[in-house]
Amino acid sequence: MLPNQMKSQTHRGIPARPKTSVTESNKTANHSKSNVGRVHSAPVCEARSMLRGDNDKPPIQTSTVAKFNKPSARLNPKTIDPFNTSTKNQSVFSTVYINGGIPCCLVHGSVKHKLSWSTPPESVPFDPVLVTLAEGLRETVHPYRFVAKQGFKELLDVPEADQKCIAVLPKLIQPLRAALTHRDDNVFENGLEALSQISATTKDALNIHLKSFLLALAKRRMEKKYRDKVTEVLEDLEQNGGTETLVIIKSKIPTYSSINR
Repeated sequence: MLPNQMKSQTHRGIPARPKTSVTESNKTANHSKSNVGRVHSAPVCEARSMLRGDNDKPPIQTSTVAKFNKPSARLNPKTIDPFNTSTKNQSVFSTVYINGGIPCCLVHGSVKHKLSWSTPPESVPFDPVLVTLAEGLRETVHPYRFVAKQGFKELLDVPEADQKCIAVLPKLIQPLRAALTHRDDNVFENGLEALSQISATTKDALNIHLKSFLLALAKRRMEKKYRDKVTEVLEDLEQNGGTETLVIIKSKIPTYSSINR
């Protein structure tokens, strides 16, 4: 703008624009550029840190979920974990068996399992082996459940098992009662079978201990699925124990009918 034009605008009431040097314009432009860099640098750093945080998160573990979704996990029986060193829930039987206190071990077969005895069963002392096997009737995991049930049965089949069993009979009552009052159906069935075996072995020597089992048997006999099984065991007790047994059974289970009716 020419000096004469500026003077004319001033006289008309229009203020003149201040002069801006080239140096000041360059400073303003440079300042704006630096501000732009500072404004955008913080969000970029935050975004990078968020990405790094996502990468640091541990991956989702799906192996546990997938393990229980396999059909084999539902079909196979409960099995002891060989890598689990916890002893929190182990019974007396499992501890003794792990330490080699039971002179037998499980032999896996293609069709069924069996026991291999390191000592002939007829030479095995019933105290404490038979008592420990009775404790194992409450086991719910493999192989303890099978070893306890099968070992108990095989010891009662040896010659002179009646006298050996009568000698330790008071020590067998509590483990048998615990099995018969257990909430697990398999454990209860193990207790039923063991009670029938002891009755066949000891005969009327079991009569003085019968009341320890009758309340548990009466309770389960009220269930439809166990009515026949419990009745069969009661009949075995009566047949093996004689007329005195019937009186004892009737005192706790009045609805029981004698096999000699």
